[in-house]
Amino acid sequence: MPAHSSHPPLTATTAAAESIELEIAGMTCASCAARIEKRLNRLEGVEASVNFATEKAHVAAPVGYDARLLLEEVGKTGYSASLPQPVHKHSHHAEPELDSLRRRLMVSIVLSVPVILLSMVSGLQFPGWQWVALALATPVVTWAAWPFHAATWANLRHGAVTMDTLISVGVTAAYLWSLYALILGGAGVIGMTHGFEWTVSPSDAGGNLYLEVASGVTMFVLAGRFFEVRSKRRAGAALRALLELGAKDVAVLRHDLLTGTRQETRIPVEHLRVGDEFLVRPGEKIATDGIVVSGTSAVDVSTVTGESVPVEVAEGML
Repeated sequence: MPAHSSHPPLTATTAAAESIELEIAGMTCASCAARIEKRLNRLEGVEASVNFATEKAHVAAPVGYDARLLLEEVGKTGYSASLPQPVHKHSHHAEPELDSLRRRLMVSIVLSVPVILLSMVSGLQFPGWQWVALALATPVVTWAAWPFHAATWANLRHGAVTMDTLISVGVTAAYLWSLYALILGGAGVIGMTHGFEWTVSPSDAGGNLYLEVASGVTMFVLAGRFFEVRSKRRAGAALRALLELGAKDVAVLRHDLLTGTRQETRIPVEHLRVGDEFLVRPGEKIATDGIVVSGTSAVDVSTVTGESVPVEVAEGML
């Protein structure tokens, strides 16, 4: 926030609370974020808030708290965490998760659409169509749906169930029953037809196939997951662009042991620590939240509150 005033520069100190930010990987639904947040809040002196949309955890901890303890605690829940890495302005960021989802979605669409049509349109059912449907559905249920199966296994190992558990169990059950019907039931007979009805009527359970359910559910859920991840990535890119508007360095007042006075030192804003005092001259951007120690000025807070008129701040104000 740039300060516009003819007054002397403000001297401010950062708020007396240490904040640690973690990047969380592996979350697939809001319940995952809730589990991680609950686990972190069990640590003594720690208050955590996990945001599923941004895939980040904001932790308030005592000064000097070892961040490795937080990373280990997240790992115990079945997810991975890391400290944020510096983002270079012109660097190209690969998105392996989004690329993987895109590939799985494309393959599932190509293979699932014929399975759904063969299973629901009697006119397209040629002799042996059910075995062709099985061959097409198998890669969808195994490879394309693998992220759901892997997440289910990881969660079950930690005694938890999530949305992935529901998807994995449903898809696997539909596929295994169809496999049973083809091999041991009457659905594998060449010339068998499988019509679509809007009503429920008694029938031979061993003659019913659900391959279109297994492949169709995988395809639609993958589509939803892909668009969700893509939206989050685009929102993250917009936020990073907004952060580029912030201050890049800050003039910190440090005590000089040789002269016994405080000297002004300009450092990158990433090196600013809790308790540091820094100067904000008229026209400069304010590096971080803090308390005004001395000086008065009019501060432009439009980017925070939307107020177009600069706000007067003085000693003791935030």
